Amino acid sequence: MSRSFTQFRPLRLPRWLQRLSVSCMIGGQAISAIARGRIGLNDLMQELLEAGPGSFLIVVITALAAGTVFNIQVVAELSKQGANAAVGGLLALGLSREIAPLLTATLLTGKVATAYAAQLGTMKVTEQIDAITMLRTDPVQYLVVPRVLAMVVMAPVQCLLFFGVGIWSGQLSSSLLYNIPPSVFWTSVRTWMQPEDLPFMLVKALVFGLQIAVIACGWGLTTRGGPKEVGTSTTGAVVMILVTVALMDALLTKVLFG
Repeated sequence: MSRSFTQFRPLRLPRWLQRLSVSCMIGGQAISAIARGRIGLNDLMQELLEAGPGSFLIVVITALAAGTVFNIQVVAELSKQGANAAVGGLLALGLSREIAPLLTATLLTGKVATAYAAQLGTMKVTEQIDAITMLRTDPVQYLVVPRVLAMVVMAPVQCLLFFGVGIWSGQLSSSLLYNIPPSVFWTSVRTWMQPEDLPFMLVKALVFGLQIAVIACGWGLTTRGGPKEVGTSTTGAVVMILVTVALMDALLTKVLFG
């Protein structure tokens, strides 16, 4: 009896689940520090520049392409039904409810989250995090809080920029390629969109921004091993962010628009 008892081993959670749990704890600590006003303004400004102006170009280029391509696909189908006047409304709904927040989150994951995970992962394996702790400085407050707050602020801004550029590129392509008058396009936009569509779009972007920052920082701070593991952590952070953002997108779509 005792022999069989000693064969039991404590249940070990998968590594990714452990890191996700730690990331959630780190996110909770960061939100608590933000609520108490413990924010380093100099660090915050630097992170705002990286998450904001540093990412504007890729957001604008992608929004131009997305708005134009989506519009071409929609007009090609609606023209068969003689419903070209509905082009603007369909584009606006597609951008505001799904395309703008989801593609913005994907772009910020590739541009900003990778930088967060790599920076913190490098600091972890080179024992800089331990040095910060020995100096009686909270690593979460010093390193995570500015990044989380920057993403929470800038993700909705980037999403709104994406939406505006996407709508503009859709209207331009409608006029140039299919001779749809701008007045018809914008009337369709105003008719189809609901007053809550833009606020709900920004709510999605805010939640996605929080997810991106928390998981990227969590994966960076839980990196272990040598410098080679930094790349593995960065890749793992991107995969986890994309998966969780997709799941959260489905939930928010049901709650906000269902």
